[in-house]
Amino acid sequence: MAVPSPSASRPTTGRLDALDLARGAALAAMAAYHSLWDLGFLQLTPENYALTPPGRLAAHGIAGSFLLLVGIGLVLAHRGGLRPRAVLGRFARIGGAAALITVATAYAFPQSYIFFGILHCIAVGSLLGLPFVFAPVAVTALAAVAVLLAPSLVAHPVLDLPALLFLGLGRTVPDTNDWVPLCPWFGVILAGIALARLGLPGRIGERLGRWRAQGRFLRGALFAGRHSLAIYLLHQPILLALFSGLVTLSGPHPDAGAAQFRASYAVDCTRAGGGAESCRTAARCTQHALRREGLWGLGAPYSAEQRARAQGLSQACYQAAEGTEPPSEPPSEPALGR
Repeated sequence: MAVPSPSASRPTTGRLDALDLARGAALAAMAAYHSLWDLGFLQLTPENYALTPPGRLAAHGIAGSFLLLVGIGLVLAHRGGLRPRAVLGRFARIGGAAALITVATAYAFPQSYIFFGILHCIAVGSLLGLPFVFAPVAVTALAAVAVLLAPSLVAHPVLDLPALLFLGLGRTVPDTNDWVPLCPWFGVILAGIALARLGLPGRIGERLGRWRAQGRFLRGALFAGRHSLAIYLLHQPILLALFSGLVTLSGPHPDAGAAQFRASYAVDCTRAGGGAESCRTAARCTQHALRREGLWGLGAPYSAEQRARAQGLSQACYQAAEGTEPPSEPPSEPALGR
């Protein structure tokens, strides 16, 4: 199917309010997710809910929505044929922003900096997707399926080399705050291209082309969608500054880190040969005992004396859990704190 020319279909003339509004909605969801991550990172919540299975699922959905819109936008941008200057200008803006993210996160989070996040994927995927804007829709759809399935079909240790991690075809998940590898995520861009090629020339495209956002709220979301890159770059530093100010006033949440501590304790305990149930019980007891003895959430590494006291508490809790020694003070069920 050929890409329609400007005169062939109304929705391909100018911008689509519906598409910009969808970008605005995706930005709002992204800001909400990043707020959740920031609250957990700064220990303003009991745990980082953004890193739980539902949180990760939400992150994937938000990333997928952006990439789907990238594919649709590529079709609209080149509706009258390939525009090389526009391609280069777009790549320079997004690629430059991606490089800025890498540099900034390498400074702020050197152990988990972003080397190939959503902006990197959009920049590279926008270039790789250009041939598919003009290819038959069936070819684009098949390519989308192939890229989406590639990680489960091609995964190989050779592809775990650091220089190849951006492909997403290895077996290692790198330690990074945002990883959006080409496989499977470039497949979502291709899916957006295929959907736009199928839908925009028909009645759906005509209705979207005629629709205009009305009202202050929708117009505000429309503005955000049309300036999505600037908002993406600015929103996270602003959020971190606001929440950092809040934590200096309120202090961390009293339960911050408790769940992670108990989980880590239980894993280490079972690896050392302890029973699973005893280790879980001892983990709760130890966390409560550390808090009771003023060893919880000190904000600094233990001294030798504090380490010895903590180890003694841990041993007593495990012996109590095993029933080999009665606990000096039976653990109650207070709110676990840090």
